Amino acid sequence: MSEEQAVTTEPQDIDVQNIVRTRGVRRVYKLGKLEVEALRGIDLEIKRGEYISIMGPSGSGKSTLFNMIGALDKPTSGKVYIDEVDVAQLDAYELAWLRCRKIGYIFQTFNLIPVMTALENVTLPMIFAGLSTDESIDKAVDLLETVGLGDRVQHRPLELSGGQQQRVAVARALANDPAIVLADEPTGNLDRQTGREIIELLRRLNTEKEVTIISATHDLKMLDVSDRIVWVEDGKIAKIQRREDLDLDVGQISED
Repeated sequence: MSEEQAVTTEPQDIDVQNIVRTRGVRRVYKLGKLEVEALRGIDLEIKRGEYISIMGPSGSGKSTLFNMIGALDKPTSGKVYIDEVDVAQLDAYELAWLRCRKIGYIFQTFNLIPVMTALENVTLPMIFAGLSTDESIDKAVDLLETVGLGDRVQHRPLELSGGQQQRVAVARALANDPAIVLADEPTGNLDRQTGREIIELLRRLNTEKEVTIISATHDLKMLDVSDRIVWVEDGKIAKIQRREDLDLDVGQISED
């Protein structure tokens, strides 16, 4: 399958507004003779341009679902469509292409390369995608300015605060103009105020660049900017709520 085919192959029951769809997704892990069912029939649709938070306690299946959406894992059964491409039908090369071009990743631990400057960390995905060095540098500078680090382009990660490192990670996630940005506990290693700044940055980029943001998080501050919240419990979606259906007050959640 060619690159062009990889991004245009579509199932018959298509909804062009969906950037992510899952149908009956199950994920079973085998631990010796023991089978652990991490996901138990997940049906989910995420629209283009939405800001989605996936919430749930440890062991709920939240991280497994997040990995499915990010094409980092494949279901035992069921289907995952990213931009209406069936992930299970892609070979290793096509999966790498999808992850590079369609999805940007933000991690709790930043995952920056320590020996590289902020500029070099942001240019790296663009170089992998085939952009010239000059184009990559120009775009990386623009992205670092967008996230408020125009005066830190030559700083290495250890010369930056945690919040600044996460801003570099956000810029890197946007390097190849992805349709989706996946943020895995993006505020988990940050203090309260810095975490709020990162949340506000993600929401601004979601609005201005119309990129879909999908975050796996325990941070209740994230709910305040989310369009919808997907609550995962015991490998299933327990409920999906819109922001306006929540009453958020001093870190407490009460349902209307």
